[in-house]
Amino acid sequence: MPEFLYNGKLYYNPVEFAMDRIGGTWKMPILWRLKDRVFRYGELKKDIPHITDKMLTTQLRQLEHEGFINRKVYPVVPPKVEYSLTSKGQTCIPIVEKIRNYGLYLMEEAGIKEV
Repeated sequence: MPEFLYNGKLYYNPVEFAMDRIGGTWKMPILWRLKDRVFRYGELKKDIPHITDKMLTTQLRQLEHEGFINRKVYPVVPPKVEYSLTSKGQTCIPIVEKIRNYGLYLMEEAGIKEV
């Protein structure tokens, strides 16, 4: 496949393009958690160890911008914001699950136990 530009960035193949959308340290864990239920910001922060507020906010914004998650703001005090998967987000869950399972397989093969 020939290289292509998207939003000013050069991509060499569709895998690279897909991983730019859902890859990295935090996007898949966020998507994985949202597969079964709606989360508030604070719940996600507690449920994802070691993620900083800045990083969580950045990743949520990117996933929302790409159409993978929905952000619903309730007009109450204090502010209430909920995050959920969109139908586009649901389509990537089988891929995230395959990658997760492969990671577990590699960990087992290397003698690493889940923490």
